[in-house]
Amino acid sequence: MVGNEQDRSQRRIVEEIRSLVKRYFSSSEEGTMEFIPGQTEIPLAVPPYGWEEVSDAIDTMLSRWVVMGKKTSAFERLFAEYIGVKYAVMVNSGSSANLLAMSVLTNPALKSKMKFGDEVITPAMTWATTVFPIINVGATPVLVDSDLGTYNISTTEIEKAITKKTRGIMPVHLLGHPCDMKRIMEISEEHDLFVVEDTCEAHGAECSGKKAGSYGDMATFSFYPSHHITTMEGGILVTDNDEYFEVSKVLRSNGWISDLKAKDEIIKMYPHIDSRYLFVNLGFNIRPTDVQGAFGIHQIRKLDVFIRIRRENARYWNNRLDEYSEYLILPEEREECKHVYFGYPITIRPSAPFSRSELTAYLAEKGIATRPLMAGNMAEQPVMLTGLVKYRKVGNLKNAKIAMHNSFFWGNHQAIDEPRREYIADCVTDFIESKLG
Repeated sequence: MVGNEQDRSQRRIVEEIRSLVKRYFSSSEEGTMEFIPGQTEIPLAVPPYGWEEVSDAIDTMLSRWVVMGKKTSAFERLFAEYIGVKYAVMVNSGSSANLLAMSVLTNPALKSKMKFGDEVITPAMTWATTVFPIINVGATPVLVDSDLGTYNISTTEIEKAITKKTRGIMPVHLLGHPCDMKRIMEISEEHDLFVVEDTCEAHGAECSGKKAGSYGDMATFSFYPSHHITTMEGGILVTDNDEYFEVSKVLRSNGWISDLKAKDEIIKMYPHIDSRYLFVNLGFNIRPTDVQGAFGIHQIRKLDVFIRIRRENARYWNNRLDEYSEYLILPEEREECKHVYFGYPITIRPSAPFSRSELTAYLAEKGIATRPLMAGNMAEQPVMLTGLVKYRKVGNLKNAKIAMHNSFFWGNHQAIDEPRREYIADCVTDFIESKLG
């Protein structure tokens, strides 16, 4: 009887906590609805979670099972189904997912793998955590240019970059626009190359009804708070390949057998070793927690709603700013593609009568946060210029250089409503008109 009463008491407490969390988020949302132009800040991102995620995270912590477990597995299944692939392996960040993908392709256990010094083609216009994992596994990044407008890797430049050392391509669906994966996959088949899609900024992007992240040998996603959906920190690797799936699971857990399909058979092979501490490969500790898995279960169900808001905002800004296309390069959406707009990017044409710094400073005065276009041109970053790492670049990277100094983006997320998006457009047009006057 005492045990039953204690259980009932704990359940009542849990329900009270859930009710309070729901009330907290309701009052918080009501308090942030009012927008006062020029006074209310418009941040680059607003983490897109609500009371359901927090409540489930608390439930997870109260259960005392906080390490990777059933909720992580449930989220992995949901995410794989959403992308249209067989498998998903959750990790602690998007950059870890990139490291995991490259580590799988160079793992000694693979029959066909990349070797030390092999080259991987990737865009110069990207984030550092695309390039560094290539270097971390002993491969050489080959930086090529991207197209302005889509900000995607140029397939023409990919072809120019291929040599006898080329073993892989790592395209980046930068800022939410899917790369020309049909052509990239054709190139990879022609030259027998691995393809890893960095999809960390393009959750739900599509071409011809096929999701970005479902084309290559593997793909990666990030769930950082500024992304389309979040698990606080977190990332995921997806694949259709059975071998890559098994190797990725063991690599994320220190080379441990715990998640392997062949776990029981391996245990029988080594009866003299305690099966609880049996290691069969190299590895890292890049596992997520079940708290992150709990977040993901709720977040994936909200993703399409968030994408619709981002696309509506971008459509509005494209229409409002199109008259200034003489001075601005606005984001493009290729035919049959679905852009999901991680942010809203703009490039100031070199011939414009104003600079990026002038416009972004003006927007900052008006309370609108902006950022440069990721790392800009990675070839101009000190880590590359000082010779600290080995890399190769192809061509003069003209567009990446322009992006480094002329491109930026502002926030485009689920908290940007009609008054906010109109205010942003008004500020940009007011600035340009003042320069043209």
